[in-house]
Amino acid sequence: MWQELRNELHPKGLEIVTVGMDALGADGCREFIEAAKPEHPSLIDRHHVLAELFGVVNIPQSIWIDEQGMIVRPAETAPEPPDPDRAPSMELPAEMPQHFVEMMGEAAKIQQDPESYHAALRDWVENGADSQFALSPEAVVARSRPRNEEISRGHAHFELAAQLEIDGHHDAAIEHFKDAHRLVPESWTFRRQAWSLEQPIEGPMARFWQGPSDEDPGSWPYAGDWVSDIRAVGAENYNEPWTP
Repeated sequence: MWQELRNELHPKGLEIVTVGMDALGADGCREFIEAAKPEHPSLIDRHHVLAELFGVVNIPQSIWIDEQGMIVRPAETAPEPPDPDRAPSMELPAEMPQHFVEMMGEAAKIQQDPESYHAALRDWVENGADSQFALSPEAVVARSRPRNEEISRGHAHFELAAQLEIDGHHDAAIEHFKDAHRLVPESWTFRRQAWSLEQPIEGPMARFWQGPSDEDPGSWPYAGDWVSDIRAVGAENYNEPWTP
């Protein structure tokens, strides 16, 4: 989807850079990048540096940067371009486990506004700094997430957890993931990264389970999981609403 949008708008000066935030690196992102066949830069961020530098707390989010390297819109919800003809990107099992039924039920409630977002993006590509959607530096700062000492410590715990995971120290990483979740509770990317590394089931859907198994729920190391946490906050609050 993003490749099609890039092909459409690249002649007008837009370049898209997609970034997969995954401590597993190529092992976690390769199949999705290869399936998309991107012609634009496609990067992998093993330590979630985008979260630290730009305030990314969920996916998909985007940052608009102009030709001078100035941010004109900080990290915000960026739904995929609408395409009613797009086929599902994942083959689902014929008999879906109840956990996935519940996940898909909650996911269906997540609110997005792709039409408004992509109309604004096209307006910016056409009009540049004169676009009503290109924010002033003062507005960008006002919309950016503040960084206090607690949040900074949370990012440090997450970076340490990611490196421990990369180095094969999974049990030690869990404790630092927990600290990151506690100190930066608004970050769904921090939560989902940790949850995806726990695979209580086998098979290609294991990374998407993101919760305890029915057979051994006591082995799940985290207080939350995708289904219980999204129900707690309400699926309608999962993504921040896009604001012009």
